[in-house]
Amino acid sequence: MSKEVGSLSIHSENIFPIIKKWLYSDHDIFIRELISNGCDAITKLKRLEGMGEIDLKGEKNFYVKVLLDKEKKTLTFLDNGLGMTQEEVKKYINQIAFSGAEDFIKKYKDKGEQDQIIGHFGLGFYSAFMVADVVEINTLSYQEGAVPVHWRCEGGTEFEMEEGTKSSRGTEIVLHIGEEGEEFLEEYTLRSVIEKYCSFMPYPIYLEDVHKEPEKDKDGNIIIKEPEALNNIQPLYLKRPNECTDEEYKEFYRETFKDFKEPLFWIHLNMDYPFNLKGILYFPRFSPVDMTEGQIKLYNSQVFVADNIKEVIPEFLLLLKGVIDCPDLPLNVSRSFLQNDGFAKKVSNYITKKVADKLNALYKNERENYEKYWEDIGHFIKYGILKDDKFYERIKDILIFKTTDSKYVTLEEYLERQKDQEEKNVFYTTDQTQQSQYIQMLKDNGIESLVLTHPMDAAFISFLEMKNNHVHFKRVDSDIADLLKDKEVQENKEEDRKIRESLEKLFKKISGKKDLKVQLENLKAKIPAMVVLSEDNRRMQELMERYQASGMENMSIPSEETLVLNKKHSLVQYMIAHVEEESELMNLLPKQIYDLAMLSHKQLSPEEMTEFIQRSNEILEKMVS
Repeated sequence: MSKEVGSLSIHSENIFPIIKKWLYSDHDIFIRELISNGCDAITKLKRLEGMGEIDLKGEKNFYVKVLLDKEKKTLTFLDNGLGMTQEEVKKYINQIAFSGAEDFIKKYKDKGEQDQIIGHFGLGFYSAFMVADVVEINTLSYQEGAVPVHWRCEGGTEFEMEEGTKSSRGTEIVLHIGEEGEEFLEEYTLRSVIEKYCSFMPYPIYLEDVHKEPEKDKDGNIIIKEPEALNNIQPLYLKRPNECTDEEYKEFYRETFKDFKEPLFWIHLNMDYPFNLKGILYFPRFSPVDMTEGQIKLYNSQVFVADNIKEVIPEFLLLLKGVIDCPDLPLNVSRSFLQNDGFAKKVSNYITKKVADKLNALYKNERENYEKYWEDIGHFIKYGILKDDKFYERIKDILIFKTTDSKYVTLEEYLERQKDQEEKNVFYTTDQTQQSQYIQMLKDNGIESLVLTHPMDAAFISFLEMKNNHVHFKRVDSDIADLLKDKEVQENKEEDRKIRESLEKLFKKISGKKDLKVQLENLKAKIPAMVVLSEDNRRMQELMERYQASGMENMSIPSEETLVLNKKHSLVQYMIAHVEEESELMNLLPKQIYDLAMLSHKQLSPEEMTEFIQRSNEILEKMVS
């Protein structure tokens, strides 16, 4: 072969600046691209053998090697695939963007499966120029009588090609690293990038530092070790679900995500039509307060593309951890971004459906485990229904709620138990300790309370009310006085009105709240008083607080707190009898009753709490004096 000098056939004079700065989002992508090309070369070779066009004589030891030479500042990517002839180098290397993989698929599209051919655009090789000043190719084709080829380019449009010296089938690409790529001359960096992008590529990938001192035993003898591949060529998600054990699922989770807390459960995705998709989604243990984003790794034919691509993975599912491999994904030329939103939406809908199906199966077949998982997965599910209406429709019948008795019920089950109530009210607590008095009063009247303590629950219950017009959520300290009335006690409305007006005047004075309302009722509860607030008013106040916290204009909503006094209680009866008196006891008693009622409703301010404690001590002293 005579030496040939020529110009690369391209459609832009500025192709290399484009490749370096705009084609690929991350410079480390070149490692993925060159290793992918090596895997493709092996796959094509095996495909030819499968079609009877060549005989490999039982050869099975296929591999891709990355050689690091820090002294020479070179990285070499070596494979034992099908190699290239001089004509193929001219066609696939000298003509930029002419894809060898694409050409191979067209040629053999009717003679075998197309899976595992990674390259499509013919630009992966040129990603090498993002980090290299000079790139060389040494290649020898599998074809009988083929002549080795040496190709060299210094990052411009000029190349040199001549007969090479390579004696074994395959291709090696030598990168002479420039300033922009010096970080990749560190073994740790190389190893990390290979593990990031190539963990599941279909052939063993080895990394070798050519100048690294071999390991020796205590006598100074070199320890011979079998080279260890950096990748798993048969990742678990490629198997069928019935071929995998629970321990294998857990081990795959530990190895992939470096998380040694066992996942709660998982979903194995395995679809062949209308698109090819395989993967495993894991439900990790969620923090009840801090719902941090999980990690879903997206692969294309076992090549890592990116983490948490929102076009493919619904936003709420990004709280999970998992691996998804979809060879049919329509990636752009850099294989980092999608270029077909319609297809991505179909994939997204499929994944959402499979998650919903898994949750429904758990609920129906393993209700006890489902309830056990709820503390972890409940917040995830609520987030999902707020983000995805279709997801809500699929799982609305399996939403469960924890009661204050630590049992779980669906909304339908809860309402069925409350069927004696005139309205379909759902009572809930946001703080079991502070609101314990209200919880107990409702319980004494046969009414259960649900536990909804997560910051997301305010939006969640509003969503459920919108979807179920007949259902109304009320916090346990809302306007519940009518539920607690002793209907057997005869009332004198005119007398009660006059007493109530006198007591309201007294409590407005001692509380300093001009808009405080006072209600006088015969309650079955053994308490002198309680404070209630309408559900609508409380939600509006919370909404305004969130607006103000986000920096919006200060808007005050008047409080509609009502002090409900229990006419049956002896302390209230004493106040009624002495409401017009000026005495030491009447100065202490109303304030104490008011603060005790407020303590069950919300926290007192530091000043109010100090005064309450001082007053309590004063009352105790008077009891023993």
